Amino acid sequence: MKAPARRTCAACVPSRAHKLVQLGIDMKRWDYVVALAGNPNTGKSTVFNRLTGLRQHTGNWPGKTVTRAEGGFSYANERFKLVDLPGTYSLLSTSRDEQIARDFLLLAQPDVTVVIVDATVLERNLNLALQVLEITERAVVCVNLVDQAQRAGLEIDGEKLSRSLGVPVVLTAARSGEGVDNLIEAIHDVATGRTHVRPRRLHYSREIEDSVRKLETWIEATRADLPNRRWIALRLLEGDGSLADGSLSRVASTLRDQVGHGVHDSVMETIFREAASIAERASSRRGAPAFDLSRGLDRVVTNRLWAG
Repeated sequence: MKAPARRTCAACVPSRAHKLVQLGIDMKRWDYVVALAGNPNTGKSTVFNRLTGLRQHTGNWPGKTVTRAEGGFSYANERFKLVDLPGTYSLLSTSRDEQIARDFLLLAQPDVTVVIVDATVLERNLNLALQVLEITERAVVCVNLVDQAQRAGLEIDGEKLSRSLGVPVVLTAARSGEGVDNLIEAIHDVATGRTHVRPRRLHYSREIEDSVRKLETWIEATRADLPNRRWIALRLLEGDGSLADGSLSRVASTLRDQVGHGVHDSVMETIFREAASIAERASSRRGAPAFDLSRGLDRVVTNRLWAG
């Protein structure tokens, strides 16, 4: 299966600024755009309120009935526009909220994406964090609710977690304001390039990786306007046809048949395995029981959510 010759057309590739306008983001008074992503019930709104104070307003996403909160803050003579994305468990676009979050990260290409995770259920929340790091190289992970984790006897090692993820990690208890100043500094340093990040990249089976590379070649030749060809290729291989036209979907379908229809399950297993391994290395529990009931329930619930 040979890919068509590459078509080049500078005018066909929309600028990031144009995409921001399409998504309803006005950057006239701001230097950087920052996205806040995370699972529901991680304290993401509290973090947003702490960062923006009264400098915020709400509206709807263009063409949607989903509420969008925006705000901003200034630090070191730089102005940061914050966009609070809908709380999601994944970026598979099986729901309207997930599609909004996915499209913003992929198309708007924010200068920084802050992924809010719950310290009390770190493994579950790292599933989304790993997906975000597949899309963007400019990220900060905010481990929130560390005060609740500590009361439950759970300790998070931010340095170990940062080394595993390849991006800055900041521990916060946003309700009391603990760690928020450190978070602001981390956002500034990633946005301005003072901190260089090398996000963890997931590696899948040889068959999946081979098919992804072939799809990337097709995307480069036929849809130069699409960012992050690897991520889009993987989604197409999983069967998500919302990201490209019919010809690419057909190519992906052929490759999927060659790999086998277990692509989605294989990808999910890799994400779960990595999240579990990273969380285990970065966390410890005082007087942990032989069986952690909450962790077991998290695995069951998360697997059902991913299964749709």
